[in-house]
Amino acid sequence: MTQNSYLVLARKYRPQNFDELVGQEVLVTTLSNAIKNNKLHHAYILTGIRGVGKTTSARIIAKTLNCLNRAENEVKACGTCDNCLAISASKHQDVIEIDAASRTGVDDIREIIDSIAYAPVMAKYKIYIIDEVHMLSNSAFNALLKTLEEPPAHVKFIFATTEIRKVPVTILSRCQRFDLRRLDETEIALHLKNILSKENLEADAQALEIIAKMSEGSVRDSLSLLDQALSSNNHAQFLPADVVEKMLGLNDRTKVIELFDFMLSGDFNSALNSFAAFYAYSSDITQLLADLMEVTSKVTSTKLIKNYRLDGYSKNNQEKIAAIALRIPLSSLTRIWQMLVKGHAEVSFSQAPKMAFEMLLIRICHLVALPNLKEVLLDLNQSQNSSPKLEEKIAPIAKTLNSEVATTNLEAKNVEEINDDVVNEILRNFEGSKIV
Repeated sequence: MTQNSYLVLARKYRPQNFDELVGQEVLVTTLSNAIKNNKLHHAYILTGIRGVGKTTSARIIAKTLNCLNRAENEVKACGTCDNCLAISASKHQDVIEIDAASRTGVDDIREIIDSIAYAPVMAKYKIYIIDEVHMLSNSAFNALLKTLEEPPAHVKFIFATTEIRKVPVTILSRCQRFDLRRLDETEIALHLKNILSKENLEADAQALEIIAKMSEGSVRDSLSLLDQALSSNNHAQFLPADVVEKMLGLNDRTKVIELFDFMLSGDFNSALNSFAAFYAYSSDITQLLADLMEVTSKVTSTKLIKNYRLDGYSKNNQEKIAAIALRIPLSSLTRIWQMLVKGHAEVSFSQAPKMAFEMLLIRICHLVALPNLKEVLLDLNQSQNSSPKLEEKIAPIAKTLNSEVATTNLEAKNVEEINDDVVNEILRNFEGSKIV
């Protein structure tokens, strides 16, 4: 490594002992107790999504077991002895890391089987770390079975995989399994904040929340995104949220909420102009749909849950969402959600996604612009003494909805019998019909 080479954050701040491992309390507690009591299993398998610490945990286990300066009742590797330094650099001759994605055959496993008979040279244990173990062939797994069941006392196996379902049950039954969990957004944001403080940098809280959300529970992904954001910001002292949003191609939440409000008001012209401004900035319509779905979810949660927390939203946007939640009935929100979900699939597979999204805007704006059907029908009932059949009363509305099925199915019902199920049936037929 040259003097001027840059070490990325994901490698620079890779955990070196159990105390630094973030979010994997079950693994840390179980292995710490096993090491303290000298009740070590001969094989472990670590599974989880990318970037949650599988290979890192395997190296920490290897260092803890082989540390030259560790006391018997401690579980923290010193990190400074020859064994710790060599294992951290992946250069220790008794800790063998194997990439099963590139060494999948039975001959590679035979090499392991032939070598385990020899005692470790420098360390207490000879440890085999096999990454992406699910990539091994069936014959390679079969060749490993007997050795994995009864290995020599000086040998430990640590497997890591993102596809635990592809690992044979015969292998799993011979290992202690640990499922490394995704980290939640709060844990990742706090971890990023701690790393920035070590780098003598600061960031907008919203910027870290966005990175944490986009990383989807992966610590490594979050650090890679943070590295990219710092470069985009020219490694300035402070990282603002707008730099992260621009880097990730995210839409301004204020404008997304504004577009959502236009849709709820049935103002197609304003909604179309707002979408045109989005499209000029970014052609990722599926991301815009995902943002609209998120706003719909937040409005619904705000409506149903008292003092619901809108993390990551500015105070102004929180007030806008609260106002929308008070104004829009729950039934409308659920229908809009269903239309957005269906529209997301249509846009994703459409040859003309821009036009598909515009047609979705038309459907939503037209739907919310319609009067409350239940109130209209009840008003009709109150205005006349007689009770003619429902089809005569809802004919004008059915024509507007272009829903012949609604009229036909409800022919035998009277106006007095109108309930939410009736209204919902009319609206379901409308949502599947063409707009005239």
